[in-house]
Amino acid sequence: MHVTERPDSRSARDVLGRFAPMIYGPTILFGLGEGAILPLIPVIASQLGADLATAALVASALVVGQLCGNLPAGWLVARVGERITMALAGGLALAAIIGMVFAPVLGVFAITVFVIGFCAAAFGLARHSFMTTRVPFEFRARALALLGGTFRLGMFIGPFIAAGLVTLFGDEHSAMWFFGGCLVALILLVLLGPDPEVELAPSPVRTSAEQLTRDESMVEDTGEPVTGSIPTNERIGVLRTMWRYREVLSRMGLAAASLSAVRSARQVVLPLWGVSIGLDAPTISLVVGISGALDFALFYASGQVMDRFGRLWAALPAMLLMGAGFVALALTHDSTQASMWFAMFSAVLGVGNGLSSGILMTLGADLAPQDNPAPFLGSWRTLGDTGGAFAPLLVSGLSAAVSLSVATAAMGVIALLGAGAFLRWVPRYLPRTRE
Repeated sequence: MHVTERPDSRSARDVLGRFAPMIYGPTILFGLGEGAILPLIPVIASQLGADLATAALVASALVVGQLCGNLPAGWLVARVGERITMALAGGLALAAIIGMVFAPVLGVFAITVFVIGFCAAAFGLARHSFMTTRVPFEFRARALALLGGTFRLGMFIGPFIAAGLVTLFGDEHSAMWFFGGCLVALILLVLLGPDPEVELAPSPVRTSAEQLTRDESMVEDTGEPVTGSIPTNERIGVLRTMWRYREVLSRMGLAAASLSAVRSARQVVLPLWGVSIGLDAPTISLVVGISGALDFALFYASGQVMDRFGRLWAALPAMLLMGAGFVALALTHDSTQASMWFAMFSAVLGVGNGLSSGILMTLGADLAPQDNPAPFLGSWRTLGDTGGAFAPLLVSGLSAAVSLSVATAAMGVIALLGAGAFLRWVPRYLPRTRE
């Protein structure tokens, strides 16, 4: 079998460094702005007359918008390219921010939140598609883990910036103007900076025996995915892409949805658990913050593991850790040491989530056709976002019907089932191409 040579660490640093002004810079700007407004969406909604449940519904419009935006974004990227899509998404988000600041009624405000989520999907898919075709396979996972880590950094710092702005100006809308400024800088950087589609040519296709076999299978339209080029010049749309890749999307996509669900549940369960065992807000914030710090600290290590040992070595430990963490946490609610167990298993969940950083983007890039990845990635990201949107509803429903402990245990079971799905399907669809 022909084995592609792995570039040395210097070449990896050089290529990743060239992405900084093109991809990582706009990503951190978008993350900073979105992180700044997220905590304030329910606050503004309440000021416009929403009760607690309605304010939560308005906040969820961001996730719904992101879910609805993936497929149209895949269509747009395939036709106008990644750079134009990012600029259009930034411009539309800027218009939504202006509408959010001056929204006269709750309905208008909710629509602007939805549009921002829609634009986040388009922006994210454009970056994902670009990285899929431009980053060499040998350090693709590191590049995408760094992309995810850059966005997490922005989302982590954004709320602190918002807190400072609100304290300084005494107006929640100041954080929205900050997001608007980030979007202006983003649009200028995308349009006036180096054109990434010109500066960096598409990465060469792998030439291993496995890859050739997979390419040949696509000619027969078996539904098998490829990570290189399809031996045809035909560029198919989103719906035909979903049908052509229905087998891999229904299997690997289900595993991806389970990981997104567990990630989303972690953000909901941990604060609720702290409240349910009687902790005060500062203590809960500290525990959740430590969990988030562990998550953030491991993002690049996840990429290193995937590039050096294979994708399964990140996905499987992450799912097992989070599954075991949720199940174990569910058994400690009435313990005399409930606070200690809460802190311990929050840390376990943070480590597990950190180990999974970039895995969904990497798997999507590996599975997508190299010559036209955007339609496939739109479908792939929709499945993941569906899992993420479904999890809070499941936690809420089970908590109301039974108990928070049962809801937490259910998420642990979903994580363990997802681990089994990754173990079953990753070796089939992503055979190792190098030792």
